[in-house]
Amino acid sequence: QAQLVESGGGLVQTGESLRLSCVTSGGNFNQYTMAWFRQAPGKEREFVASHTWRRGRVYYSDYEEAVKGRFSIYRENFKNTLYLEMKSLKPADTAVYYCAAKTKDASTYEYWGQGTQVTVSS
Repeated sequence: QAQLVESGGGLVQTGESLRLSCVTSGGNFNQYTMAWFRQAPGKEREFVASHTWRRGRVYYSDYEEAVKGRFSIYRENFKNTLYLEMKSLKPADTAVYYCAAKTKDASTYEYWGQGTQVTVSS
């Protein structure tokens, strides 16, 4: 059973940067595929990026307000930590950001953090 704790959110202005962290305890971090999701007010939760457990492949969302090129997901297995580096932030990036984990190539994410708020002012 994994526990995930996010941190690093906050209030920033358009164009600024933030780095989110997700520290995981319990289970075997090296065997988790990790991901970031976000949920904006009044909207459904959406996928942002993932980092696979075996080959370390990364995937980013292709939705309209594209994050690829501005966001970077990476992990440090020796710290049991997942990161999301966010640059050139826009008001549309305002949301609660959640860290999630699934065991290897499971079909759904089994473990979720409590979320960290990111607010981008214009």
